[in-house]
Amino acid sequence: MGFSKVSSVNVSGIDGFAITVEADVRKGLPRFELVGLPDTAVKEAKERVRSACRNIGFDFPLCSITVNLAPADVRKEGSSYDLAILMAILSASGAVPMPDESVCFIGELALSGKLHPVNGILSMCIAAKEHGKTTCFVPRENAREASACEGISIYPAEDARDVVMHLFGTKHLSPVVFDAEAFGERNVFKDLDFSDVKGQEKAKKAIEIAAAGCHNILLVGPPGSGKSMLAKRIPTVLPELTKEQSMECMRIHSAAGVQDREFPIITVPPFRSPHHTMSVASLAGGGRIPAPGEISLAHNGVLFLDELPEFASDAMEVLRLPLEDGKVTISRVNGKMTYPSEFMLVAAMNPCKCGYYGHPSHPCKCSPESIRRYLSKISGPLLDRIDIQIEVPSVEYGELTADMPSESSANMRERVLEAREFARRRYEGEGILSNSRLSPSQIRRYCKIDFAADALLESAFKRMNLSARGYDRILKVARTVADLDKKELIESKHIAMAIQLRSLDRKYFEN
Repeated sequence: MGFSKVSSVNVSGIDGFAITVEADVRKGLPRFELVGLPDTAVKEAKERVRSACRNIGFDFPLCSITVNLAPADVRKEGSSYDLAILMAILSASGAVPMPDESVCFIGELALSGKLHPVNGILSMCIAAKEHGKTTCFVPRENAREASACEGISIYPAEDARDVVMHLFGTKHLSPVVFDAEAFGERNVFKDLDFSDVKGQEKAKKAIEIAAAGCHNILLVGPPGSGKSMLAKRIPTVLPELTKEQSMECMRIHSAAGVQDREFPIITVPPFRSPHHTMSVASLAGGGRIPAPGEISLAHNGVLFLDELPEFASDAMEVLRLPLEDGKVTISRVNGKMTYPSEFMLVAAMNPCKCGYYGHPSHPCKCSPESIRRYLSKISGPLLDRIDIQIEVPSVEYGELTADMPSESSANMRERVLEAREFARRRYEGEGILSNSRLSPSQIRRYCKIDFAADALLESAFKRMNLSARGYDRILKVARTVADLDKKELIESKHIAMAIQLRSLDRKYFEN
């Protein structure tokens, strides 16, 4: 009988924090107290630990047990402390050796003693390493993901008995060796290619520009014109994630519980396509224990909103700040959490309720008032944040049956990568990777235009009644068009293309 303490970690948002589990086991009337601001899930650990202890072959101490989760002023949530609580009690009672201070325990216990996986394991292991831990015992299903944290040994355990036997030296657990190729994600885009899309060359060019500069884009056209088909192929022309971007995405997906535990390594930009019936909390994030929403799950990737006007207005408006700031903050009584959300917004919509407003051959059945009401669902401030707006017309029969091959994703991707590399060299030391993230001061510094381009932009500014944000966004898109041409100076043709790619808001939304 005595005192012991072991280390554990948990996650708040996508950031891990260290927890010390202290156990005091003394002679006295049998009782089990758990303190340190535990929530309901943590309080219920008492029954999981009690049963698991017996089922792995140990007698649960029939005495006075007090377990403290320190620091005591931080709210403890979730079930990841179960294994640490069990190990603290067993070591305090003398049943197992006292674990070294460099060892960390993470995992939820089943009544049988089996270890269940927990969410946010990567952030937890990163936090453990930052607090000087060199060894982590984790559930086997979490091990591959946890191994992405370099500099700490990850030991996978099927149940608590495995951990105890390893500490006794009667069974040796082997640490997981990180293997990016073996643990890498399934390529869900391997069967998608822009060569599958017949016609729509203007739309493809607009998408290429959007991908090169990570610009937001709106596709407007009648049903069946290929808007969704185009959008779903955008990831095939985007560059692979950097190591830092990959770790960020993994931490977000892990915290949300959507990580593929068999193939946890994220190397290609995420593509999220939520249904228009989703709630604001599902889009922005939230819940009793705030979890990342779709706009954070799309971080460093693409958020595709099909049938944009069908989304609830408050759901659409919640996009405005993340599109501007690249992050979303969720406030609760116990504090607030900030999730990164730098994504490329790709939206698609019909020009009216029936979908055929402005169609050359198919008559529109909507009244002018119905069309106005439908289009007015897209607010001006949201539309102002969409850099590129392109019309996707119906495909002609000749285009569908033509033998001439359409341009492939590989060719488009090569140009996108060249443009991004051209921009990367310019922005070395600036902390940005794409033109869409240029600040106002950086726009003035890096978006230099010639005399003819300045005259054209001034004319467009007055004629189109552009806002200051619209002016900046035209310059950003023109910067990307110039990068595709490998030109440092923005010329009038680059400005003209950027203006052309932003003209639909006047065609459809000016009234």
